[in-house]
Amino acid sequence: MPLKAGVRGQGLGVGEEQTKPQSLVPDPPVIAVIAGMGALPVALAAEARKMGYRVTGIALRPLADDSLRSFADDFHEIGIGSFGGLIKLLGKLSIRDAVMAGKVPKELLYKHRIIPDLKAVKLLFSLKDQSDDTIMKAVVDELEKNGVKIHETTLFTQGLLAPEGVMTPKKPTKEQQQDIEFGYEIAKRIGGLDIGQTVVVKDKAVMAVEAIEGTDEAVKRGGALAGKEAVVIKVSKPEQDRRFDVPVVGANTLHSMKSVGAKVLALEAEKCIILDRENFIKTAGEMGIVVVGVKELNR
Repeated sequence: MPLKAGVRGQGLGVGEEQTKPQSLVPDPPVIAVIAGMGALPVALAAEARKMGYRVTGIALRPLADDSLRSFADDFHEIGIGSFGGLIKLLGKLSIRDAVMAGKVPKELLYKHRIIPDLKAVKLLFSLKDQSDDTIMKAVVDELEKNGVKIHETTLFTQGLLAPEGVMTPKKPTKEQQQDIEFGYEIAKRIGGLDIGQTVVVKDKAVMAVEAIEGTDEAVKRGGALAGKEAVVIKVSKPEQDRRFDVPVVGANTLHSMKSVGAKVLALEAEKCIILDRENFIKTAGEMGIVVVGVKELNR
């Protein structure tokens, strides 16, 4: 679906380009990539450019690094706590369409690593609770009130979604398949409660449930308790808002699994993003880790 092109050069007067007859070829549509941690913003920006969009990269500091700069047509930085500043920047750049990508750890609020501006403070104090969905939905709603449409991440990541079926040379054993089915139901339940989206299971017992620490730390904690051979299951939430929250795995997840001897990674098919999928599957195979895409289980 086409996005509206950003309006560039506002307030600069009528330039030479504006006095020429209108071109038969329209300017490319503009999409802002608001970037947090990880490799997803780069993957998304690269895909958006392939689709014909002009990409404006906005790095949330100190979370996002400079890697997005090379994949954006123009690049800007803003402090993670400066929500009012972000809104002003988007307005200054005449951005009307944006996508959010990359992790923004909520524990930053509790460890006092960021100082929120007045706009952010007012937003946080207006919330009924501090769950991930509540915070992010409020952020998205406020951006859209200010004229910035936030699009679903999956609009630009179709080629990165986990397919259904076994993706690696090795397949799950009968016992591991039972753990996948058991863990899938548990993961869906905790996702519905907005606690996390990953569980670590062994012998149909839950070793760890992902919470505020994130997937990789949950894998390490659960895998250590399992004493090797753990099964990791990651799913989407039952009411997933894909504008700001799509489950993602990458090379770090595999390394976390290897460090504790976990052997199976089950991902909800067509709902979870695999970063650099070809290399991810190759690395998993080399590590002896089974990767499988699972659709909604019929019980």
